[in-house]
Order: sequence, then C-alpha cells, then structure tokens
Amino acid sequence: MSTPRSADRPTVLIVDDEPTNIQALAYLIKDDYHVQVATSGAKALAIAAGEPQPDLVLLDVVMPEPDGHEVCRRLKADPQTQRIPVIFVTGRDSAADEEHGLKLGAMDYITKPFAPAVVRARVQNHVDLKRKTDELEQLSQRDGLTDLPNRRVLDRKLEEEWSRARRGGTPLSLVMMDVDYFKPYNDHYGHGAGDECLRRVARALAGVPNRPMDLVARYGGEEFAALLPYTHEPGASEMGERFRAAVADLGLPHEHAAAAFVTLSVGVATRTPEPGTAGPERLQEAADRALYAAKAGGRNRVHTAG
Repeated sequence: MSTPRSADRPTVLIVDDEPTNIQALAYLIKDDYHVQVATSGAKALAIAAGEPQPDLVLLDVVMPEPDGHEVCRRLKADPQTQRIPVIFVTGRDSAADEEHGLKLGAMDYITKPFAPAVVRARVQNHVDLKRKTDELEQLSQRDGLTDLPNRRVLDRKLEEEWSRARRGGTPLSLVMMDVDYFKPYNDHYGHGAGDECLRRVARALAGVPNRPMDLVARYGGEEFAALLPYTHEPGASEMGERFRAAVADLGLPHEHAAAAFVTLSVGVATRTPEPGTAGPERLQEAADRALYAAKAGGRNRVHTAG
C-alpha cells in the first residue's frame, strides 16, 4: 500500500504488523501525506535508510523481532536515519512505557485506541518541525554569499571520502583554488563588486564537474576547493585546468592583474590512502603546497603536487 507521491507532500512511514492498524492510520492521513508502510521492523529499517527518506515514522511497539523499541534504537544509532522523528503508536499506556520510548529517542507517544484528531495534529506538528529543522540544516551547510557548500560541508565530506578511499584502495583528489590579486580587486572596484566577482567565480566553478559525487565548495575568503573521489592524478590535473579556464573565460576586467582580467591559481593533490593511515591532513597539506607553488610560479596556472 502506498499513496501517490508528490514533491510537495511529506512522507510518513507507518510500521505495524497488523494490516488493519496500518489501514486505519493511513486512512486518517492519506489526503495530506505520501504514505509508506512496513509490516516488520526489518522492512521499516530498509525503507528508512532508502531515498527519499520518510519525514516521520509512526511505529508500533509490539511486533515480532525486532520490535518497535529496537527499531527506534537502530534508527537513532544510525547517522543516516537518526534525524527522522519517530512517534510510537501503541496500546501500552503506562508512564514507564512512555518514558522508555522517549529515552530511546522517540519524539512523541500516541496510545491506542487513538483519537483521529490527535493523530492528525501530532503528525502535522512533527512533520512541520522536521521540515523547518531540515531547512535550517541546509542553510547551515551553504555559504551565504556564493550559495556553494561551505567549509563545514567540505571538511565532513573530506573525512567521509578519505575513509571510503582507504577501505577501497581508491584515489582521492583535492583541488585548492584562489582568486588571484583579489585584495587589489576589492580595493579598486569596491566590496560590492568583489562580492559579485566571487559569486560569478563560484557559479563558473560549480558548472565544471559533471559527476554528482564531485563537490565544489567555498573554502573561505577568495579561496575555493573541489573534492574529486575516484580520481587519479592526470584526471585531477585536467579538472584543475578546467576550473582555471572557466574563471578565465568569464573575462572579468581586473586592472591590477597581470592578465588584465580575473584569474585563478590552482593546486592539485592526489593520494590513495593505505589501511592504517590517519586522516586526510596530508592530502590537504599537499594541495595547499601545490596552490602556493602555482601562485609563486606566476599565478593563473595549475600546479600538481608530486
């Protein structure tokens, strides 16, 4: 059973081993939500870990293993699913039962037999809260000026991709980029023009990668970075040149630059992590050194770390 999906409608996952209970809950909310169902804890965990994730889980407590309490515990223990709100729907109505469920991470408790108006109100409240929380989380991950992912996102993805590359023995490349002579640009054209310059540079850089796994982020100030998983050194160097060319092709006038337009210095580093190695600090240091070498070598060029 599933209601038609709409991009504007939140998704609620109903988990109960009794089909009649699922039907009763689904009937109450089907007009306002896309409804997914699971008749076992294992199926519920699989659905919650998929894409797109549900915005809310209505979870029965008394089910064959894993029961509702264990399902909630696993959801909250998994970083991929821990932010999905859970409401227990159960006939157990003692204070001890409710306290136990809340301590496991549930957001609310609905006891059977339930009042339809209460179910609708609590579902709406928690879905609205989840949507607002998601919006705040998205805002916290974007750079306010360029709308690129920010340094926080880059650092987290770098750790994740480094761990994945270490497990798989695959290469990981990092590209560090710096707008040349940006301080003179700001001083000459003004901070408003400087901000617009960074926005245009950001759009140009974001348009270069054609793989969803590649990440372009604002590193800070006039510095940008690109994380390229599964990318060997030749491919990373080629991408570095594409980034450089994309900014040069903007043709933004810059009276205080050697080229008379805005350019980019690019440093590229590639490493294949070995089992037992530490974090990605050495990759970052190599990319930084390569960027410094590009700037020292005359700017508007790509330097690849050895």
